[in-house]
Amino acid sequence: MRILYSHRIRSRDGQAVHLEAMVAALRADGHEVRVVGPAGFERDDLGGDSPALSFIRRRLPAWIGELAELAYAVPAAIRLDRAAAAFRPEAIYERANLFHLAGTFVAARRGLPLLLEVNAPLAEERARFGGLALRPVATFLERLVWRRADRVLPVTAVLEARLARAGVPAARVTVVPNGIAPEDFPPPAERAAGGKIVLGFIGFLREWHGLASVVRALAAAGPGTVLHVAGEGPAREGLERLAAECGVADRVHFTGLVARERVPEVVSGFDIALQPAAVDYACPLKVLEYMAAGRPIVAPDQPNIRELLEHGRTALLFDPADPDGLWRAAMRLAGDPALRRALGEAARAEILRRDLTWKGHARRVALLAAAEADRRVARRAGRAVPEATA
Repeated sequence: MRILYSHRIRSRDGQAVHLEAMVAALRADGHEVRVVGPAGFERDDLGGDSPALSFIRRRLPAWIGELAELAYAVPAAIRLDRAAAAFRPEAIYERANLFHLAGTFVAARRGLPLLLEVNAPLAEERARFGGLALRPVATFLERLVWRRADRVLPVTAVLEARLARAGVPAARVTVVPNGIAPEDFPPPAERAAGGKIVLGFIGFLREWHGLASVVRALAAAGPGTVLHVAGEGPAREGLERLAAECGVADRVHFTGLVARERVPEVVSGFDIALQPAAVDYACPLKVLEYMAAGRPIVAPDQPNIRELLEHGRTALLFDPADPDGLWRAAMRLAGDPALRRALGEAARAEILRRDLTWKGHARRVALLAAAEADRRVARRAGRAVPEATA
C-alpha cells in the first residue's frame, strides 16, 4: 500500500521517535511510505528545533507567531499536494499538529482517506503550558481537522473521550497507543546485591514532571540511594540548584540528552524507573521504554497510566494527590528485590502479550488505511461496506 505521511514537527524528541518508528515499521511490512514535513527535519539533531520559530516565540508577541504558524499551512498544503500528485498514495496518514491543515485539504482535494494520529488536545495543551493567544481559532481548527478525518487514532482512551466530546463519531475512532521495539531492549540482567539503588528518569525535563520532590526526599534518605536523570529541558537548571541546596549534588547525576540508540543501555541501569507525573491524556513513551527494559516502575495512579500499567502486577502506582506517595512506593521497591524483579518481568511480558510494538501498530494502521480506501472505492460504486476495524 502507498501511504503519504504528513507531519509538521521539527524537534528531534519523542515526536520524532514515534514518526520514524512508525514509518520504519510500515516499510518493513512492505508498504511504500513517503514522508512530507518541514524542510530540514531530517538534518536536525536530537532536541533540535527551528531557529526561526524559536526566535519568533522568544522575541515577538504570541499572536504573531501563531499567525505565522497558520500561514505556514498554505505552503505545507502545497508541498503535500505536489507529493500526492507524484506519489499517487492510497491514503494519507497525518500526525495532528496545531494549525496543520495540509492533510485535511489534500485528502478532500484528491479524494483520499485521511488517518489522523492525535497525541494531545494541542490547543488546550499550548494554552496551559506555553500560552496561546489565538485559542478560539486554534480550538476551532483543531476540532475541524479531527471531525474531517476518516479515521482518528488517539493514543489513549482518555483522549478518545475528548474527541467524542468534540463531536468525532465513535465509529471513526481507534485507540493506537505509543509503541516500542522490544528487540532493542535485551533481557534485564541480575544486578549485584548490596550496591547503590539507582532511581532513574529519562525524558524531557519540565517543572511539572515532579522530580523536585524526589531530589528533596533523597536528602532524607541514606547514601545508598542515587538518582540518574537522562534528558534536557527547562527544569534541569532548577533541579541542579535544588540538589546542591539539599546537599545531594553528588547523588543526583544528569547525563543530558541521550541518543535514541543508547536509551536501552541507559534505562537498563535503573533499579527503579520513575514516571513522577503525567498529563491526564498522554501515553508516555518512557513508560513503554521502562516496560520493555523490564524495569520496576513507579507511576501516578490515573486513568491513562492504567491503560498501560496495573498496580501490584506490572508497576506500583501512587496517588498523585499524595506528596509522599511516589517516594514511599520507590522505597518499598528499594527494600524488596523480589518485588522489583517480579514487576519488571511482568511489565516486559505485557509488551509482548498486548503487542504494544511499533510493528503491531503499523499492521493495525495499514489495515485501517486499506479498509478506508476500499470504502472510498465502494462508495463510488454505490456499494455499502462495513466500518473499518483493526
